Amino acid sequence: MKKIAVVGTGYVGLVTGTCFAETGNQVMCVDIDAKKVEKMRNGEVPIYEPHLDVIFERNIKANRLSFTTDLAEGIKDAEIIFLALPTPPGEDGSADLSYIIGVAKELGKLITHYKVIVDKSTVPVGTAEKVHAAVLEHATCDFDIVSNPEFLREGFAVDDFLKPDRVVVGTSSERAKKVMDQLYKPFVRQGNPIIFMDEKSAELTKYAANSFLATKITFMNEVANFCELVGADVDKVRIGIGSDERIGKRFLFPGIGYGGSCFPKDVQALVKSGRENNFDFEILNAVMAVNENQKTVMMPKMKNFFRGNLTGKKIAIWGLAFKPDTDDIREAPALYMIDELLKAGATVTAFDPEAMKNVQGVIGDTIVFAKDEYEALKDADALLICTEWGIFRNPDFDKIEALLKDKVIFDGRNLFDAQEMNDKGFYYSSIGRQTVENSVKA
Repeated sequence: MKKIAVVGTGYVGLVTGTCFAETGNQVMCVDIDAKKVEKMRNGEVPIYEPHLDVIFERNIKANRLSFTTDLAEGIKDAEIIFLALPTPPGEDGSADLSYIIGVAKELGKLITHYKVIVDKSTVPVGTAEKVHAAVLEHATCDFDIVSNPEFLREGFAVDDFLKPDRVVVGTSSERAKKVMDQLYKPFVRQGNPIIFMDEKSAELTKYAANSFLATKITFMNEVANFCELVGADVDKVRIGIGSDERIGKRFLFPGIGYGGSCFPKDVQALVKSGRENNFDFEILNAVMAVNENQKTVMMPKMKNFFRGNLTGKKIAIWGLAFKPDTDDIREAPALYMIDELLKAGATVTAFDPEAMKNVQGVIGDTIVFAKDEYEALKDADALLICTEWGIFRNPDFDKIEALLKDKVIFDGRNLFDAQEMNDKGFYYSSIGRQTVENSVKA
């Protein structure tokens, strides 16, 4: 059993702290938001993540998971301190390290015996050195700084943490290496590796992994857009190339771009880090540009169908989160589409199982929020699908037909079979597949 402090209870921090408690450790989570801390003490999970609520409640009841706003109280008995603080992108794309450095300086004043201080946040190469220097300003005892990037997928974060593909630990200290090895051994009993490396390599590993996945998604979106021009079917192309084990089947599904808290921020930060070292990531510059355009790639299709005029058209949107099984709307393509639709004079009624409250907090009452997916369709001129939630995959098409003014669907996530939709008499426009003209006209 380890005594652990987790500073920051955002998405990464809360999952990290809860999962460490689940394996028998004593965990104290620290956050400056007193209202949030009070809610968590009462068993309220502040984020939506499948399965997190169950182990969250279990470990609070077992007194293995607790919360405080007092940094000194939180880290007093901890052997290991995880920094899970935000690193938001600045205007130039660089990661803002002010939260991490600020806490590091405070830790230097507070620690009185050896601690392992772990960067869990996604940070640029060289951050461990900066954190070490910040702690060292006031520290009077030994400590080590470790880089331990997270690889959590929203919607699967609990499983990803409890059963990781790999654990990456960056440290040059044998003492810290031993502590981290003991901490993570319960999570890799099936033989997945704990990979030890230097701090800079660990920091870069996270950025490189996310940037590669963003590139893979973006490449497939470019292929999809080309398929539409030449009459090819992106689904067949995807299967054809995904069967090559060197490429693999994952992250090859085309759509309206990537979003979320990781890919956009991490690609930007790696590009910025490159520029600071006189290196130009030409591929990643292209990835960012293509993805920006992809978020609104359905707009020209919608304008074309409505003969260039969306004024007064009511558009129903299914899905607001950047991906299913999360309430995260950061860089969500749906928000970009809503903005473009409103600018074009359309009205929007939307439904999402989890993200509507967050969207309303950002854009207010500029759109209507429906109680379910079918209410959103009533008297709408078209349905636009922006997020591939499971409940949207097998809908009642007779009900859709009855509620929409016309049988018109713009599918930004390719949820349905194009031929089947045509057979049902829908005008069905998707990504990378041919749209069959039928009797439905604007």
